[in-house]
Amino acid sequence: MPAPLARHAAPVTRPLTVVRPVEDPALVSGGDVYDRRVIDGLRALGTEVHDAQLKGAWPRPDAAARARLDQVLRDDGEGPVLLDGLVACGVPEVVVPHTARRPLAVLVHLPLGEEAPDLDAGEGAVLRAARTVITTSPWAARRLAGHGVDAVVATPGVDPAPLAPGTDGAHRLLCLGAVTPTKGQDLLVAALAQLREHPWTLDLAGPTGRDPAFVADLRDAIDRHDLADRVRLLGPRHGPDLDALWRAADLLVAPSRVETYGMVVSEALARGIPVLAAAVGGLPDTLVGAGVLTPPEDVPALVARLDRWFADHAHREGRRISATSRRCRLHGWTQTSRRVAQVLASLLAPD
Repeated sequence: MPAPLARHAAPVTRPLTVVRPVEDPALVSGGDVYDRRVIDGLRALGTEVHDAQLKGAWPRPDAAARARLDQVLRDDGEGPVLLDGLVACGVPEVVVPHTARRPLAVLVHLPLGEEAPDLDAGEGAVLRAARTVITTSPWAARRLAGHGVDAVVATPGVDPAPLAPGTDGAHRLLCLGAVTPTKGQDLLVAALAQLREHPWTLDLAGPTGRDPAFVADLRDAIDRHDLADRVRLLGPRHGPDLDALWRAADLLVAPSRVETYGMVVSEALARGIPVLAAAVGGLPDTLVGAGVLTPPEDVPALVARLDRWFADHAHREGRRISATSRRCRLHGWTQTSRRVAQVLASLLAPD
């Protein structure tokens, strides 16, 4: 088990290099947000951080991207490095040779083997060679134990937020995340097409550039089911526009096929918004009884859960009370950064 979280974490005493994919505002992911918030938190704690963002089709980069990664690991001396797993875990032939020379830690958001089984063995080689492995959920740590890796967990934080008033308490649905097969928006549209008798509306908000073919198929499904007046495919939303979506939401739906933690779930709970989520990956750990779970990729079960949500006032009120109660037990990003700093200071750069 990892050591208890220190109330006050000391800064890493040597300059730290963080290697991660280039953060594209149009394609930003939960992993991008986590990396950025931890970098900011480490700097606030007094750690000198070099943020090395590398271009490349990670985790399957071309030769030029591999060379850039190798150069960064060579050029930055012998100080500690924190590598985002999306960059590190697909290229063991680049990363592993450097582990004998300098202390490398790997931050795993989603184990690559969940979506790319052919990369599983290489990921295991990288993680076993690393000085330490940090991951963002207990589920991911259990998954990585299959590689013989004892990962430290540093769960994402969440910013404080006001309670969301919602719209009518039932019918304004929000699904927030990159529009990809992983997030399962197609499953939600298929389920809602069978619930036309309820006056629901759905906002699908998130980057649409990661899988254009999936987005095109999703638009076709919305048109085929004659739902264009009830489903809005909004693209990315930030700042006041995103805040407005949160304020209006009566229910967050997360029908993911794969999910390590589910940062949007914590963001919903921070606002007292009930959550309906697939029982996949780390989502059950994130909800811990504060929402409704449905079997993954099971459209009939999703129809049944949504039908009850719309029809049963007492059920909705119970879920709302649970979400509000869970809101009080969430932690912020400062605690996440302190956990990461503690791990890096003790395992990467001891005095």
